[in-house]
Amino acid sequence: MGHIIKTPAGNFRANWRDGSGRQKAKTFPTRRQAASFLAETETAIARGGYVDPHAGRLPFGKYAERWRESRNDELTTKARDASILRTHVLPRWSDVPLHRIDHLAVQTWVTELGTRRSPATVAECFRLLSTVLRSAVRDRLIGTNPCEGVKVPARRRKDTDGHVLSRADLVARLLPAVPDRYRALVALAGGTGLRWGECTGLRWESLDLTRKTVEVVRVAVEVAGTVTSKPYPKSRAGRRTVPVPDFAVELLTAHREVFPAGPRGEVFTNSSAGPLRRTLFRARVWRPSLVRAGLLGNVSRLGHFKWRAAWLDLEGVEWTAEFTTEREAVAHVAKMAPGGLRFHDLRHSYATELVSRGVPVNDVQGVMGHEKPSTTLNLYTHRSDGRDQRIRQAFADDPLTPNDD
Repeated sequence: MGHIIKTPAGNFRANWRDGSGRQKAKTFPTRRQAASFLAETETAIARGGYVDPHAGRLPFGKYAERWRESRNDELTTKARDASILRTHVLPRWSDVPLHRIDHLAVQTWVTELGTRRSPATVAECFRLLSTVLRSAVRDRLIGTNPCEGVKVPARRRKDTDGHVLSRADLVARLLPAVPDRYRALVALAGGTGLRWGECTGLRWESLDLTRKTVEVVRVAVEVAGTVTSKPYPKSRAGRRTVPVPDFAVELLTAHREVFPAGPRGEVFTNSSAGPLRRTLFRARVWRPSLVRAGLLGNVSRLGHFKWRAAWLDLEGVEWTAEFTTEREAVAHVAKMAPGGLRFHDLRHSYATELVSRGVPVNDVQGVMGHEKPSTTLNLYTHRSDGRDQRIRQAFADDPLTPNDD
């Protein structure tokens, strides 16, 4: 049972024992305040919701480090969260005691961050802050999560989100523009919907070119420039067998004859027979291929040793530059032009085409490796060509007036 005593200084000290029996005390200027606090504390102890008023003095940065080290996440998730904490969250909250972080301070931080970063980045920063503070609540360091009720800026969909490349453009425009060594990689991604890690982690033992199937059983994981192999896909549904279209089978067959497998039988390697790194592939292979295919900016020949590079910036303003070689012009557009098709958009395009051609959603879900059909519909399907005409045709035979019979 707690009690209150008057101190020599004229204040009033509330004394109580916590759930483990340890003596605790807190001083107040009036007896009424001490009595009110003591009553609330004893009620919280009885109900199992007691929080030591001194526990929240721990700085956010120290607790966040303990939280991060305790997580049992994938390597890529750990690296991503560590980067977000280091770059955006800790600079603001590292030295702030947990109990000093309030709702208004968090809302102010989110609003200010939204003036400098994209809504998607703000959402990730807020997610991490809220997750750490939610853990602090469970550890009884603070009573409530100050992030509850904070308004985060909504992500606005951009015109560049979710590009869809038609199968015709994939085969006739993009693939011829990709260097020989990586053409089968792009064909496989565009013809099966496999993710980047599923493609680059693929080994020949999982490919059956006779039956025209690929078995997804492992993925390549890249963290801080180091690529490792993980012997299982993203989820249980990710372990699957996917049919391979003829154009991809043809290119994979040619690839096997020309380019040797990696040390563990990897299908795709770099020019040094090492693992492919996503950032280097994007800069050196993918975006220049988009330029050569006419899918990003424009490069035209003006004369002997004279090439013109043109591209639009985010405001729609055209920029141009001249170079003595086509290679320099292509590299410049690839570097300077914003947006453009992403490698992952091949996966978007694959699912969209399957749905638009009438393949049942549950079948699309299976080859995409999704656990829920809603994921397939929400993330990877967009308006397809001819939609309006098909909708009109669905009502074409309906009479204008009901039949009296």
